[in-house]
Amino acid sequence: AIIGGEGNGGIIYPELHYGRDALVGIALFLTHLAKEKKTISELKKTYPEYYISKNKIELQAGMDIDNLLKQVEEKYQDQPYSTIDGLKIEFGKEWVHLRRSNTEPIIRIYSESSSEAAATALAEKLIADMKVILSL
Repeated sequence: AIIGGEGNGGIIYPELHYGRDALVGIALFLTHLAKEKKTISELKKTYPEYYISKNKIELQAGMDIDNLLKQVEEKYQDQPYSTIDGLKIEFGKEWVHLRRSNTEPIIRIYSESSSEAAATALAEKLIADMKVILSL
């Protein structure tokens, strides 16, 4: 990829180095802003608006997380999806990403949509699906 990043602000710009670097993200943004000769609010208006909802499910000892994600994948097999890093499912212009944390006993559920309410509703839908599968 030309550039990568995470929702926490860490940017990975391989042309410079392969580590996360929020300052590189700031420098790239300011460079773009200067080249466009627009204010931040003017520039923002040129992009579509998306909202992210960040949620999680606490894991219990003995839960078969691989099976859980496989069952969710099967439920939404008709939707475009990726299993590169957890399970990301696309719903038109919305998406949800289910990913086991590497640092905590949780599954992170990130969703994105054109409104905060829609992003939250999408996350809640997948959380409900997982709770049914887990019989919680």
